[in-house]
Amino acid sequence: MEYLEFELPIKELEEQLDKCQVIGQESDVDVTETCKQIEKKLVETKKDIYKNLTPWQRVQMSRHPNRPYTLDYINALCGDSFLELHGDRNFKDDKAMIGGLGKIGDQSFMIIGQQKGFNTKTRQYRNFGMANPEGYRKALRLMQSAEKFGIPVITLLDTPGAYPGLEAEERGQGEAIARNILEMTRLKVPIITVVIGEGASGGALGIGVGDKVLMLENTWYSVISPESCSSILWRSWEFKETAAEALKLTATDMKKMKLVDEIVKEPLGGAHSDREKTFLTVRDAILKSFDEFKNLSPKELVDQRMDKYSKMGVFKG
Repeated sequence: MEYLEFELPIKELEEQLDKCQVIGQESDVDVTETCKQIEKKLVETKKDIYKNLTPWQRVQMSRHPNRPYTLDYINALCGDSFLELHGDRNFKDDKAMIGGLGKIGDQSFMIIGQQKGFNTKTRQYRNFGMANPEGYRKALRLMQSAEKFGIPVITLLDTPGAYPGLEAEERGQGEAIARNILEMTRLKVPIITVVIGEGASGGALGIGVGDKVLMLENTWYSVISPESCSSILWRSWEFKETAAEALKLTATDMKKMKLVDEIVKEPLGGAHSDREKTFLTVRDAILKSFDEFKNLSPKELVDQRMDKYSKMGVFKG
């Protein structure tokens, strides 16, 4: 188990509890009462820490190395029913963008999401979750296939941004993302979007247009990362915490501004602290959201979606 800096008090108490239990097992000393006291203090400390997280701490939580990624959600929600589909039929298969057909319960979905790696080798293989243009074109191809067969779409957002390399720009990174946004607004099947980790920049928005946008509690969604914002405004990463506060990137901020529709609660300690509970919560939220749109006609669906996004950013002077 890895701990973030602000989680160190929890680490100390958990180590104390482990030592206490070992003493009880290896000797005749009754440590039951001591263990109970430590457990009580541990629960109180967790509640105190996690209910008062700053925006920057939530950014750190979204990047926690033990946090479940897109494939973890797919495997938990769909089991063996998931069939991954590859390639954009133009250039190549982008390993940072996962897509395919899967069943949640009795309902088929086209599931698309960015996939990060869990160690050095897989991070390089998945390009750290940063998709190239072919990744967005693959996503669009799969969404249009889903539309053809009347299959609803689920997108899972978890990326530090679209890949910013020269070759990506040469192959039309900006156009690919813009094309996806346009086509998603008029897709004739329900789209449910879930921010499961980092929702950074156009990289996230390229698969982020949805009839229902859900955001896990300890995730963020913004046009720019706090570090990049800090480096632009202050020429240094030192002000990333200030930038995180100013960007209003947390789930609570997004819901308040009506840029997302619903916040999905995470277990105490984050999604990684109880993966099974997280998967069940996300599954229920997806199926509940799908029930809201499954009986709408294609025209009603598109009109409602267009209306939703047209209202964003409108204000009266």
